Amino acid sequence: MVQALDEIISRDLPQAFQLLREMNESVQEVTQLVDNMLARVKRGEMSTDKGLSFLEMKYHMLLSYLINLTYVVLRKCSGKMIEGDPAIDRLVEIRTVLEKMRPIDHKLKHQIDKLVKTAATGSAGGSDPSSFCAHPENMISKVEESEESESEHEDNNAGSKEDKTKKGVYVPPKLAAVHYDGDESWADKQQRVLERARKRALGSSVMQELQEEYFDRPSEVSHRDATKATLVQQLRHKETYEETYFTRLPTTKQERHRARKMTTLGTLGDELTRFGDLRALEGGAGASGSSGSTKKRKHFKGKKADEVGSNFRCVRKRNSFFVMSELYAHPE
Repeated sequence: MVQALDEIISRDLPQAFQLLREMNESVQEVTQLVDNMLARVKRGEMSTDKGLSFLEMKYHMLLSYLINLTYVVLRKCSGKMIEGDPAIDRLVEIRTVLEKMRPIDHKLKHQIDKLVKTAATGSAGGSDPSSFCAHPENMISKVEESEESESEHEDNNAGSKEDKTKKGVYVPPKLAAVHYDGDESWADKQQRVLERARKRALGSSVMQELQEEYFDRPSEVSHRDATKATLVQQLRHKETYEETYFTRLPTTKQERHRARKMTTLGTLGDELTRFGDLRALEGGAGASGSSGSTKKRKHFKGKKADEVGSNFRCVRKRNSFFVMSELYAHPE
């Protein structure tokens, strides 16, 4: 047992002497640095009255922690017991406080670095990135001035509205909420467009007929178009809501567009000859490109617009008549 203890001591003794020498050198460097700093403070070269109170408290806590830690190391080196010593409780308390101060220290890091750099260089440079941070306190006076100028402008232009408007009342902006997609990349936008095109292709009448033909589920026989049935169901739901709550709901552009797309004699030819763009089901880029770019329509005025409209109606009637004649000629 004694021989094993001697082997451990002989193995750790050189490392202990090396650590003591390094500690002695570090203590001498710190002592010299502190003495020079105290001398500069006494001569008035360093001002400590305008420092950050947070850093002052942090340094006091660190100094107290080092003093108590040195005391504990001294008792251990002297062979005395440290169990139940008040220095242990103080060390635990100070370490807990220092750990709780880390988030505050991280938030003040920008301000501290800016002050240290300004003190080192003597002036804050214009190209310093730390000078471009936000200062909300500087916006208070500008907001008040803008509100005063706006109120004066309104008083001069509309004197009759003075009774309606009250000073200090918040008026929300008349802007509609819009989804912000600035953080999305080009690939995400293309993927969203492709998903929309795939859903539109899966919901087409051609795909529904193929599903009814090849899937094992029971087929539904209906004499109406699926799009028309969906539109009729939405209209019934809207009518029920209006009758229940005694209110009239506005008709949106989407509803008017869906109503125009219903099957009529004028659109029967297009429905029989146009199957839609199904390339989105294969992951092709044609669907996203065709739906992503919208062409501007040309607006015609006067007599030219009437001629274009009449020609378009004639073409639609001719196409529908041709399709109906083909259906009656070939009923199969």
